[in-house]
Amino acid sequence: MRVAFVHEWLSTYAGSEQLLEQMLDLFPDADVFCIVDFLPAAQRDFLKGRAVRTSFIQKLPRARSKFRSYLPLMPLAVEQFDLSSYDLVISNSHAVAKGVLTSPHQLHLCMCVSPIRYAWDLQQQYLSASGLQRGVKGWLVKAVLHYIRMWDVRSANSVDHFMAISKFIARRVRKYYRREATVIYPPVDTGAFSLHTEKEDFYLTASRMTPYKRMDLVTESFSLMPDKKLIVIGDGPDRRRVRSNAASNVQFLGHVDRKVLIDHMQRAKAFIFAAEEDFGIVAVEAQACGTPVITFGRGGAAETVIDGQTGVHFAQQTAPCIARAAQRFESQASSFDPQRIRANAERFSIERFRSEFTQIVDRQYAKFKQDLSE
Repeated sequence: MRVAFVHEWLSTYAGSEQLLEQMLDLFPDADVFCIVDFLPAAQRDFLKGRAVRTSFIQKLPRARSKFRSYLPLMPLAVEQFDLSSYDLVISNSHAVAKGVLTSPHQLHLCMCVSPIRYAWDLQQQYLSASGLQRGVKGWLVKAVLHYIRMWDVRSANSVDHFMAISKFIARRVRKYYRREATVIYPPVDTGAFSLHTEKEDFYLTASRMTPYKRMDLVTESFSLMPDKKLIVIGDGPDRRRVRSNAASNVQFLGHVDRKVLIDHMQRAKAFIFAAEEDFGIVAVEAQACGTPVITFGRGGAAETVIDGQTGVHFAQQTAPCIARAAQRFESQASSFDPQRIRANAERFSIERFRSEFTQIVDRQYAKFKQDLSE
């Protein structure tokens, strides 16, 4: 069986690449295709020397720094990959990877990280954050996103079976594509995070500072709690706005190495997570340290954090709502058991993912071969 993986783009080692790494380890002879590959040498170890086959966008002007600007060309680019010699194609898709062309004699499985967010339910949020709600440029972007949505639905029809990284994403797949998806939670390296039962008197939040992460709401909420301390780890394009809302009880550490992040996760009394994430690996990592998580009660984190047992949910993405959740946590702090919190995180281990993913692929491939023989 010849296997090909189709990935969106390789520019940094993040959650989608961690998912790709585990799938590639299960198919060591598989080939990899992606729109562009600008992954730094220091982050390429997980590819184990594989040559990555890229699209024509790789060679376009300023592609290294501006490849996302070529979104209108990406449907065309992904359709140009010649996958005709492969038996099994697995797309790892949060934008266009699932749009590869396959024949009736090939099985195409899609690991759906998300339908393309900025073309569907998060369109208005992205347009607002980019200042593209009005004007000629705004209308051009809206026209492009309209085209992307039509192509996205059409390309979903060529996928034989969808897998989704959370129930939240499975609902998105059903909503936009009218397809059912098997839920398989992403792998989290829980072994890299050790249990720490002694907590200190500070809260922690950590993320890349982009608008949808809502780090501004977390920092703003602590202006309503002047007697409590928040430590913020992370950097990004939204840094200035996040800092502008911060009171004196908020400390910014910027970008730190992984050891420093883990140390703070272990010692924090609670981790605060305000984004509506597809899954939210960082919320599971915090729990692997035995640290409760205060999280928005929608999205993937609502599935990984058990309200009242491993953390606290809040119902709205507002600073007052986060502050009330923190107060609720304080009133129940003695009831949160670090060992129980750690046990919950272990439900999302690498070993569990590998077992579930292998079973799904084997089952779908056996069914596909049987259909071919009839």
